[in-house]
Amino acid sequence: MSTDATSPNVVLQIDNLESYYGPIMAIRGVSLKVFEGQIVTVLGANGAGKTTLLKTISGVMDPEKGNIKMAGADIQHLEPDAIVRRGIVHVPEGREIFPLMTVAENIAMGAYTRKDRSGISDDEEMVYSYFPILKDRRDQRAGTLSGGQQQMLAIGRGLMSHPKLMLLDEPSLGLSPLLTQEIFEIIVRLNKEQKVTMMLVEQNAKVALDAADYGYVMELGRIVMNDSADVLAASKDIQEFYLGVSQDENQRGQRRWKQRKTWR
Repeated sequence: MSTDATSPNVVLQIDNLESYYGPIMAIRGVSLKVFEGQIVTVLGANGAGKTTLLKTISGVMDPEKGNIKMAGADIQHLEPDAIVRRGIVHVPEGREIFPLMTVAENIAMGAYTRKDRSGISDDEEMVYSYFPILKDRRDQRAGTLSGGQQQMLAIGRGLMSHPKLMLLDEPSLGLSPLLTQEIFEIIVRLNKEQKVTMMLVEQNAKVALDAADYGYVMELGRIVMNDSADVLAASKDIQEFYLGVSQDENQRGQRRWKQRKTWR
């Protein structure tokens, strides 16, 4: 696959990015690429800079230095609404739904940049086909939904903007293992069936690598490791520090990871 930044296969390219929270440098010279059709995960502990990275890509935070290109065009100084119109949608940590609005109203808000009424109607039905519980509760206030249902709503709302790239911040946060698996199964389906390229940050390394094609590992604002999801999952360092596998279990862990990707 071509790595030329102007190639249509490169959806997102970041070069030497630096971002600050006040005087504190939170992103330190980060460079990465996301290719069309991929699910790319960014792993790391709390404070590694993962959320800051997504906020900088989506325009919520301004970078101090570096370049962010969407399909070859610089976007690092655009406002968030202009970035949405370029095809990037951000599903933030904590979901940030509109709690007093109904499920249907929240989903409609995701299409605020669009004018094609028939297409919006079709996409609403598409969202409900992936999340049928939301259709059943379309007239219910969003704030009364369970945590898993709110995460479904946040993803569904994001889909309504017809994104070329969806940024997902900690989609498993606060969810049970069963709900986490359900959410990630839907993420993989959306990637394959709706051709939505995904970039997700996640502390649950196992579920993230199981879904992803490629991964980056962040520590203290820097990328310290990157490779295919298969290679990262088999890495002794990843297994020990992110998957909780001891050294003497590492070899068995590698055999187990070779048999994974059942969702695909």
